[in-house]
Amino acid sequence: MIDRRLFLGGATAALTLPSFGVGKAMAEQAKALKVASVKFGSLAWLLDTIRAEGLDKKFGLAMEVVEIASNQGSAVALYGGSADVVVSDWTWGLRQRSKGEALKFSPFSSALGSIMVPEASAIKSYADLGGKRLGVAGSAIDKSWLLLRAYSVKIHGKDIADFAVPQFGAAPLLAEQARDGKLDAVLNFWTYSARLKGTGFRSILTMSEVMSALGIDPQPALVGFIWKEATSAAQPGAIKALLGAAAEANAILAKSDAAWDRLRPIMNVTSDGEFAALRDGYRQGIPGAWREADMRSAEKILNLLVETGDTDLVGDGTRFDTKLFDTSGA
Repeated sequence: MIDRRLFLGGATAALTLPSFGVGKAMAEQAKALKVASVKFGSLAWLLDTIRAEGLDKKFGLAMEVVEIASNQGSAVALYGGSADVVVSDWTWGLRQRSKGEALKFSPFSSALGSIMVPEASAIKSYADLGGKRLGVAGSAIDKSWLLLRAYSVKIHGKDIADFAVPQFGAAPLLAEQARDGKLDAVLNFWTYSARLKGTGFRSILTMSEVMSALGIDPQPALVGFIWKEATSAAQPGAIKALLGAAAEANAILAKSDAAWDRLRPIMNVTSDGEFAALRDGYRQGIPGAWREADMRSAEKILNLLVETGDTDLVGDGTRFDTKLFDTSGA
């Protein structure tokens, strides 16, 4: 059952938004901004920090957290009306805009996954993956897999799809199979890679290294807050408050170990190593504002994905649209 928690900012906090007028701010506050979040995901840590630090009240933000089972449920939540804001890839946002859906994107995390192997594995580098069972989170059109294939062709002269044995599946299942020895290596999302690192695995290649080799500099956040332009029009103060509260919460999480100690019970960790890996990975992925250089890098990534994925990932007819990206914080 969906768990909903309502965080109500006080009327005095609403008065801190003079650019929208007292009446408008209070009217927006009466309608909570619904944000979809996976129970043990990194967004849940951020939203919990906003509440614990009183940032919802400081920014005059009324927020309802709508729990979803997985990130794949974001689209259903957004278009089904159960959420106003979700976290997803901008590649998905671009595809939706190409279909006529007016969405906006603001960066949430630039953390990236890795190819992980057990500490004792004989696999020492990418070159050792020939004939090995490589778990890949998602499907054959997952963006990390397509970028890895582009890297493989450019740097090694052959497609990894032709010399490794890819096995596609859900991120948690692949992590478990890797622990059970049913996979030789696994390319997983950053949180699962961090959890593996904290429980006796090591990285042989990070997606950050892959993007560097492909000439993507700077490396933009791939994941962010996504909402409808209609929400911006109806609740501009709420969107601005959410992004402002998120930025301030991230500033706290970047420096405060005490804030992380408080979060530990909701992080679903099994060891100190896993906890530290998740904390450090989150900190490394805290993004800055979306800038023009990020826009150029994102367009380069989209072109690579379309070329490697034969348009399947982002959809036939998808084009780069700068209007997706919210640059108000730049």
